[in-house]
Amino acid sequence: MLSLWALLLSAFGAATLLPLQSEAVLVALLLRQPEAWMTLLAVATLGNVLGSVVNWLLGRAIEHLRHRRWFPFNASQLERAQQRYQRWGQWSLLLSWMPVIGDPLTLIAGIMREPFWRFLLLVTLAKGGRYIVVAMITLGWFHAW
Repeated sequence: MLSLWALLLSAFGAATLLPLQSEAVLVALLLRQPEAWMTLLAVATLGNVLGSVVNWLLGRAIEHLRHRRWFPFNASQLERAQQRYQRWGQWSLLLSWMPVIGDPLTLIAGIMREPFWRFLLLVTLAKGGRYIVVAMITLGWFHAW
């Protein structure tokens, strides 16, 4: 049970702007308990998606501060980002699993007011898909194909 909490917390933290690696924890647990692969994937995905939801909520909240002097983006930068996001935005969330760019994408989705249901669906598909691939590689399932 403690290992599931460790996986949940590492996946949650890895989805925020903290520099954590949940894949290493998942791989270690998959190697120790390969029969629990479904539970491990569900816990890792849940934690990672919840961390992304925190980013989305931060994005929603930070947008209200855009008129403050210390806000990191000026009006034209924010306008350009909104235009790009309107063109590619929702589909860019399918890249939310990627290191470096994934976490900021989920934050930007909140700033751009991406509907929560669509955000949740796309981010869950992306992050769950990544963990499935990690599990398949770890457990040698690609050799079976």
